[in-house]
Amino acid sequence: MARLTQRLGLTRYEADEYYKESLAHYEKRDVEQAILTIDEAIRLLPNNAEYFAARGFFYMQDGINDKALENFDEALKIYPYEMLAHYGRGVIAYRQKKWDEAVNHFQQAYRIDQKRPETLYYLALAFHRQGNNPLALSYMQQADSRFEETANRAQKRNADKWVKALAKILESS
Repeated sequence: MARLTQRLGLTRYEADEYYKESLAHYEKRDVEQAILTIDEAIRLLPNNAEYFAARGFFYMQDGINDKALENFDEALKIYPYEMLAHYGRGVIAYRQKKWDEAVNHFQQAYRIDQKRPETLYYLALAFHRQGNNPLALSYMQQADSRFEETANRAQKRNADKWVKALAKILESS
């Protein structure tokens, strides 16, 4: 019966339903329930990198970095091009002031999906922390432009401030 269920794709369908439910819980800021629900998706489909990356992201948002990293690593073991896993590892490395590691993961995430403004934003910040302000400004300008396209006003304002600050730093050097 299990083989028949797999052949018909019912396990995948059920796992995807749990995944969608976990995202809905996350959007409602119920991270604990989001994690419990994504656990069910992973139980049903344990080789899906996206599920592990999402669970890692939930843990990261909840401040549980060790479990976040475990999940990001598992996602990357399953699929080395899982954008969210690289992005999440980059965020954690950035918060831990591991600038080289952060740049590496953000660059990987950017190569995988060049449309994500959040990746560009953090990549710019990591380059700034490394002292590479010309590159930081370039990436921040790209992030600023992309935030405008997504209508994310709060992020757009932050990117605007950084563009001005980085331009000022470059002018004075």
